[in-house]
Amino acid sequence: MKKAKRDGKIPRTAQQTIPYQEMCRDGICVVNEHFYTKQVQFYDITYQLAQNEDKNLIFENWCAFLNYFDSSIRVQFSFLNQRADMEENMRAIHIPDQADDFNSIRREYSGMLKAQLAKGNNGLTKTKYITFGVEADSLKTAKPRLERIEADVLANFKALGVRAHTLNGYERLAILHRMFHPADSSRFRFAWDAIWKTGLSSKDFIAPDSFTFKSSRMFQIGRTYGAVSFLQILAPELSDRMLADILDLEQSMVVTLHIQSIDQGAAIKNVKRKITDLDKMKIEEQKKAVRAGYDMDIRATRS
Repeated sequence: MKKAKRDGKIPRTAQQTIPYQEMCRDGICVVNEHFYTKQVQFYDITYQLAQNEDKNLIFENWCAFLNYFDSSIRVQFSFLNQRADMEENMRAIHIPDQADDFNSIRREYSGMLKAQLAKGNNGLTKTKYITFGVEADSLKTAKPRLERIEADVLANFKALGVRAHTLNGYERLAILHRMFHPADSSRFRFAWDAIWKTGLSSKDFIAPDSFTFKSSRMFQIGRTYGAVSFLQILAPELSDRMLADILDLEQSMVVTLHIQSIDQGAAIKNVKRKITDLDKMKIEEQKKAVRAGYDMDIRATRS
């Protein structure tokens, strides 16, 4: 909000708040004049139940996957826990009767599925996505590069034993619609020809009634209230259960991991700059110690 006020670009409508310009049918999103993205949905892998050797192999392949993205590619992993459409799920597992002698078995099996659905995940659907984007002068220039990255991403997921598929424009809009209508059971209704027939944009079909940002963390989408948290984790090691434990919370939420590789030369400069800052802080502390009457050599040894 501060940046928007400073730039004089405060959104006046819910549509203006959604930060992209155009969604193409093939799934490429024009975020702005020079940035374009694609999105891939991927599914679970039985990592936690695997043997230690298999876990190590999966981890090595995962590291190789992340190292694929160079500094020219921006990457975001999104994990969505959203309220499920129970009526739609019930219809999906309903087994209709047929003209034979096995309808009683069908009804019993359908009843078991409905009972499991009622108990599982507290009515939540859990989906996972990776979104990658590149800078380019035009959509024509960005498209072949995004398609190459898409092919490599799918190949890396296949090497991990993970099912994945690329989302088209309609599917990406449907995801945004669900995110912007967390307490609304209305279905996503959209057709590409509606854009030129009505003069509307795709944002008009996914935008909520309103966005309200009154504080730094709290926000409101339509009739739903939410909060945003940013985690900067500084630790010598992390458990491989950390993300899984967060996603196991039976709450409607969106967890995103933003990844940006740093060029090796820039990374070295950054480390040297940090070392210089630390040396400067050390000298300042030594000066304070001298002014306070402490021996500077003792202070330097303790530092």
